[in-house]
Amino acid sequence: MTTKVVITQPVVLDSRDSDEWGSGICDCCDDVPECCFAYWCCPCFACVKTKEYGQCLCLPLLDIFGFVPPATLGMRISMRHRYGIKGSICNDCLIATFCVSCAWCQMSREMKRRYIPIALVNARPTF
Repeated sequence: MTTKVVITQPVVLDSRDSDEWGSGICDCCDDVPECCFAYWCCPCFACVKTKEYGQCLCLPLLDIFGFVPPATLGMRISMRHRYGIKGSICNDCLIATFCVSCAWCQMSREMKRRYIPIALVNARPTF
């Protein structure tokens, strides 16, 4: 029996279009249906967007514990780091605390704007 060793890993592309958010925190008119969904059912919207981002579906439910919503703050910081967006944790904290629905809408628009499909080149199952 022979074993195969994977020497090279698939390359993950990183989107670094700009160092600014693609839309402002109050640009709700850019995607009205999503903003309505976020406004009327923010926990559901946040769970869906967290799953699309690649995190646990139930992560935003942690926001009910505490004054500063930890999941919203964490997702915002993670997104800034992933996409290379300038900003500060202080600004993220203020937005996550006082503009939760708007923050999730902005993150959703940013994910749509910077979406890169992952393609595995020469991916073969090894047995």
